[in-house]
Amino acid sequence: MLNEEVQVDLNCVLVCWRVDSLQVRVSSVHFSTYSKLLGICWDQTCTDNHPKLHSFVTGLLHVVKQCVKIPVYVMVRPRGGDFLYSDQEVEVMKKDIELMKTHGADGLVLGALTEDGRVDAERCMEFLAAAQHLPITFHRAFDMVHDPVAALETLVSLGFQRLLTSGCENSALEGLPLIKQLIDQAKGRIAIMPGGGITERNLQRILEGTGAQEFHCSARSSRDSAMKFRNTCVTMGASFSAPEYGLKVADVSKVRTLNAIARNTM
Repeated sequence: MLNEEVQVDLNCVLVCWRVDSLQVRVSSVHFSTYSKLLGICWDQTCTDNHPKLHSFVTGLLHVVKQCVKIPVYVMVRPRGGDFLYSDQEVEVMKKDIELMKTHGADGLVLGALTEDGRVDAERCMEFLAAAQHLPITFHRAFDMVHDPVAALETLVSLGFQRLLTSGCENSALEGLPLIKQLIDQAKGRIAIMPGGGITERNLQRILEGTGAQEFHCSARSSRDSAMKFRNTCVTMGASFSAPEYGLKVADVSKVRTLNAIARNTM
């Protein structure tokens, strides 16, 4: 039976659950209407590295909380790029934590590193203190650490609830050996959630190869815009951005397939 949980970031949306818990990325609040049917948990994460305004996040969080009865986690990340944050950025993150708590977030997703590639314990303690009782997931900043074994022990000692990781590789499939090692090392002290390039084609191999009880994936497909008039001469952002008249949305059929694979594998 799937445990349900939703996580949300300052930039986009993502749905999650556990096999116990699968995590799936979605592009708007509309997917919340399927959550009761599919047993989903959410995580909103940065897909384009362009920070959005607080009004977007709090509005999205408010509507999602109205649509679902599952816990909603919010990712707190002030910008794209690396995870070495300035004092000002840390203040922004702490203010975001306060705002998300005020608006009903059930948990947070965040992370910070030092310049030499260690978990920034000092910054993280500040975030944990600001979050108070809320459970926190350390996100894929972990995949940029110098020593993942030591980093995991730091996260355990700090009190993080969960780690999202691709095993310090470009994809969870490539990082499978390390993910398994981390799960064995964790011994249940912190949940390890594989994420990165997980699809219906490789999910079974990843779950069987790691013993993971949770995973994260996008399960997205492309959808054409409903706009009839289209100004094709203008792009709203960098050239590498998604097409103006194309949408990336969570694919319900993919979610169902992943769900079935997880149930059968576990």
